[in-house]
Amino acid sequence: MNDTFKISDHVHRQAAMLANRVKKRFKHLSKRFSRQQIDVFRLYDWDIPEIRAVVDWYGGHLVIGEYMRRQSVPEWLPLMGRAVADTLSVPAERLHLKQRWAGRQDGKRYERIDYTDRKIVLHERDLKFLVNPYDYVDTGLFSDHRDTRQMVREMAAGKDFLNLYCYTASFSCYAAKGGARRTVSVDRSESVIQWAAENMKLNGIDPDRNRLIHAHTFDYLKKAGREGKQFDLAVVDPPSYSTTKVRNESFDIARDHPRLLSAVIALMRPKATLFFSTNHQDFTLGMDRLKVAAVEEITAQTIPEDYRNKRKTIHRCWRITV
Repeated sequence: MNDTFKISDHVHRQAAMLANRVKKRFKHLSKRFSRQQIDVFRLYDWDIPEIRAVVDWYGGHLVIGEYMRRQSVPEWLPLMGRAVADTLSVPAERLHLKQRWAGRQDGKRYERIDYTDRKIVLHERDLKFLVNPYDYVDTGLFSDHRDTRQMVREMAAGKDFLNLYCYTASFSCYAAKGGARRTVSVDRSESVIQWAAENMKLNGIDPDRNRLIHAHTFDYLKKAGREGKQFDLAVVDPPSYSTTKVRNESFDIARDHPRLLSAVIALMRPKATLFFSTNHQDFTLGMDRLKVAAVEEITAQTIPEDYRNKRKTIHRCWRITV
């Protein structure tokens, strides 16, 4: 009985600490982001070592995740969630709790945790995106790349743009709004390609000049090579690991990224720009054998203020000039 009380008391103190930290962060960020029409931003990411949580704001919704380990107990995350929701006056129906597991997830990027099929429209600058905080660990918009998307938009005018592992095609929406001549977006998940089509329709983007292709990346690259397709601008942001059980294939970014980048570079025109990104936490870029004009790591320029973290780098990003 005494041990139970001690654990409960300790967890309640953690909840109060987390709520206090999030409240201060929200006050610091919310007004400025509201002026910029940025509805999705990060409020907390394991900033206090003993509180293994991540807290994201989604335009009046809270998405709170626990970085899971074997010692995790089921009561912990709901208690943290309630404390944060109460301090920001978010009703229970707008609180979304997620379990985040480290390591090889074997394609769980798209795995469902519920079947509500409910999406909400949120702004990122002058664009709008459908997000689903209910059904997946990932909601449909990776907000840590919002500044990279703006870079792409500023470079896109008159260019042919390729977006591989496109997910819900937020990069392609930015490129189209930036005046790209055409965009091609590729993903192996049929459901996210349909979601991408909804995002494009939401932003008034012409589907005839902005193609969405349901295909495995390497299959598309081979076909595009045979057909002589060429691009001036590309984004490649693959998962760290994935498997395709039907085809008995696997992808490991540490092992396979030179082969991937080589195939993409073969489709790029001279002086084209390729943005390559990964959230793999122990990654070394291998470009030794690839024929390119320049490679520059631009990670610091692509991580927004709300994602800067002493504990980890949310993603790494390179600008490659062909």
